[in-house]
Formats: sequence, structure tokens, C-alpha cells
Amino acid sequence: MNDQTIEKLRTYFDEMVVYKNLKESNFFASLSLPSYMRDWLLKKFVRVNNEFNKEAMLAFVKKNIPRKEDWSSIKNRIITERERVKILAKVTADVDIKTGLVSFCISEFGLSNNETTIPAQVWDKCQIHLASGRDTWGVVDLEYLPPSDMNRFGKIQMRSFTNFCPYEVDVEYYKVARSEFTISEWIDIMLGAIDYNANGYENSEQKLTMLTRLLPFVEKRVNLIELAPKGTGKSYLFGRVSRFGWIVSGGKMTRAKLFYDISRDELGLVAGFDFIAFDEVQTINFEPIDQMQSSLKDYMESGVCTVAKKEIKSDAGVILCGNIPKEKMNTSDNMFEWLPKVFHESALIDRIHGFIQGWKIPRMNEDIKISGWALNSEYFCSILHELRDDITYRTFVDELIIVPKAADTRDTEAVKRIATAYLKLLFPNVKSVTDINKDEFWIYCLKPAITMRYHIKLQLQILDVEFRGKGMPDFKVKDI
Repeated sequence: MNDQTIEKLRTYFDEMVVYKNLKESNFFASLSLPSYMRDWLLKKFVRVNNEFNKEAMLAFVKKNIPRKEDWSSIKNRIITERERVKILAKVTADVDIKTGLVSFCISEFGLSNNETTIPAQVWDKCQIHLASGRDTWGVVDLEYLPPSDMNRFGKIQMRSFTNFCPYEVDVEYYKVARSEFTISEWIDIMLGAIDYNANGYENSEQKLTMLTRLLPFVEKRVNLIELAPKGTGKSYLFGRVSRFGWIVSGGKMTRAKLFYDISRDELGLVAGFDFIAFDEVQTINFEPIDQMQSSLKDYMESGVCTVAKKEIKSDAGVILCGNIPKEKMNTSDNMFEWLPKVFHESALIDRIHGFIQGWKIPRMNEDIKISGWALNSEYFCSILHELRDDITYRTFVDELIIVPKAADTRDTEAVKRIATAYLKLLFPNVKSVTDINKDEFWIYCLKPAITMRYHIKLQLQILDVEFRGKGMPDFKVKDI
């Protein structure tokens, strides 16, 4: 970004801007902190000349954010020495349907719900932060509740919880502020918000391909696949930038884990997140295949699937990320042969809205790491999360796009869903369809959506003869 853009960014976003210098703060990777915690620390310990006070920050982390290996000594202080201990940790609360009792877990330390309790008077004060069922970072005050006539076993009890959120999410202000920037400036600002240096990219195509990964952050039930070389940052973006998503890397994935566990009567991953990203999907074992195919087809089509007569509903998008050999990076060839067998069925692939050509994103290097002023990552991702509920953008897209007669329904829905996501991402400031520039909508929203769906169609034609000869509908932008 140039100096003028940086000055505008600091003027209009003020407290939401932080000086990020990830080239000199790579040690953050070893701390396993969420991006907003990292950005808060960067802001708290930055010096006047924008240098980072690493020693002071590490002292703060050591005192307030325990490591896994510190948990045994913390338990000893709580249980044996009867201390009340405050730590900064990621907490998840749960309300037991049978007993009405509330418990919590700190999964990073292996502290489970059956070992904890939250008294009613404490829950009354903190449920606004913890009732969502998601992991929430905050200062948690812990003490020991010994066994008694009422409690057969001792438990660790929460005495208070203070949510850690160093910003306010004002979506309307965000929309207004967006109007102060050109589209090229805004693209660079969004790259900085997710920790990338816009000056490290060779052209706008590389930048926009990177930002395409954000579509499921801002629009409900966007299903994507990205096949790319190693080292382009897929794992980082889907796994570390937003607390609203979940990344699965390797191992075994079952219907119970993803949708609903019958034996435990527990909802799966799709129920708690905005998107589920399967990283290095070729290494994940989806089983049993028939069961997973059936549930995925139902869910990816409508956001609903049924398991043991229980209807599971969610707005989470499904993202498949795979690494493929360089010589296979051509959508005119069969690229999906590298995917697990569960995705070798055309009916399932047809439910994927768009294809990201990940080979257009440069491999991660030092020049691409942000080093300068940028939006707080968590603030930015929280805004995108809030925009998911705004349906006005879809009404604009429905009004703008001319759909030809006999257009395939899945093609139409895929293109409209992706175009809506692009509109929210790039032009959140539009208030009516007349605010939208026709040429910009075509260049930045509709054309990329058509291209992404087109590459899915190419793969379908390779996989299944029924799709051959069926091209993309000729979508156009209506004159308003």
C-alpha cells in the first residue's frame, strides 16, 4: 500500500488498525495464538518507532497465557494449595440437558466438562459470552470445589470470566468507511487484514485469487475446492485467521464427527462453524464411503441432512483443499483423481459451487508477509461473519444477473452464491442495486463466479458422460 492509502486506513479505522511486522515476529507461530490475540499483543507492545518489544511481550505471555506443560503445576496450585488462579485461555461452555448444570472445558489443557462446573450466579453473568458453544478467549478465574454430599467428585469451578475482545464490531460503520477507498486500495487492505503484503504479489489476478479463499467467510454455504502446490498458505488462512472456521488435517472423518454422533447425541462440526476446510484432503479417510457420500450430497445441496431421523441444519460451507503435482495443474485434465474416493461421484462434485486455481497464488515467501499497518485480523473476520446474515446483497445479485432460459439450476445457484460473496467482500458499502457499477460487478463479481463454476463443469464432463456437451449458461449483467 502507498502512504496515502495507509493514512486513510489509519484515519477511518483508527483502533482497528495495528502495525504488523510478521517478518520479525515469526515466533508467534509457536505460541498457537489466534490472530486477534496476536494483533492485540503487537499493538500493546509496539514502541513509538513501530518496533516490537519482544522481551516485554514474552514476559506477558509467560505470566498470563500458560503452556500445555504448565497445566500440571496450575492444577496443583488450584487443588492442593487451594489457590484461585486466573489465566487467559480458550473456553467452551456446555449446558447439560438432563441436569441443567453448566460446565466448561479448556481443550488445550485436556480439562473436560465432567471435571468442571460453573455456578448459576457466575453463569448468569458470563453466559452472554459463553452460551454460543464456540471457543471463546478470555480471562478465567478458577478454584477447587472439593467433594461433598452434593458433589461426589471434586471439580474445578469457574468463579468469573472476562471476555477478551479488544474491539467493537460495527458493521454499518465498516460499510461507510469502505466508500472512502478505491477498489484497488480495498483489495490491498483486505490482504493486509489476513496478514499478507499486497506489494508481494505480481498482479491483481494473484491478489484476487488469494481473496477468493474468503468467500465462505462472508457468505453462507459456499462450497469450494482448491487444488494447488504446497506452500501457498491454505492451512494458515483457513486454520489460523478466523475463529469462525474449522480446519481438518488428515486422519479419519466420519458422519458422526461431521454431522451427528448418534451414540453421544452430539452435533458434529458443521453445527458450530461458518466453514469446514479439509486440508490436504487427499490424506483424509472418509468412511464409510456410501454413508458419507449420501450425507454430503444432502447437506451440500440444501444445508440439511438427516441422521437417524434427526435433521441437521447448518450454514457452514464445505471447502476441499488438496496438493497436486505441478504437471496436473490443468482443469482440462482429470484433477479430481487425486481426491479421496468419496469425491469420485459426479453428483457430489456437482454440489461444489466453485474451483479455486490455487497455482495462481504464489508460494509463501518473506515478501508476502505483512510488514506495515493493517486491519486487525479478528475484527475483519468478525465483520465478514456478521455480513453472512445480510440477505440484501443476494437480492441485488438476483436483480442484476440475466439468467438465460433453460439454465442449469445448480449452475445458476453456484454463480449467484459466489457473486453475492464477492459483492459482500469487495463492495460492502452498496445500499441499493443502483449503487453498483455494472462494469465493476462484471469484472469483480460475476465473471470470476462464472469462471469458478466453469472449471467445476470441466471436471464433471471428464467424470461423467452425462455432463458432456453441457456448457455454462451465458449469464449477463442487466442494465439498471
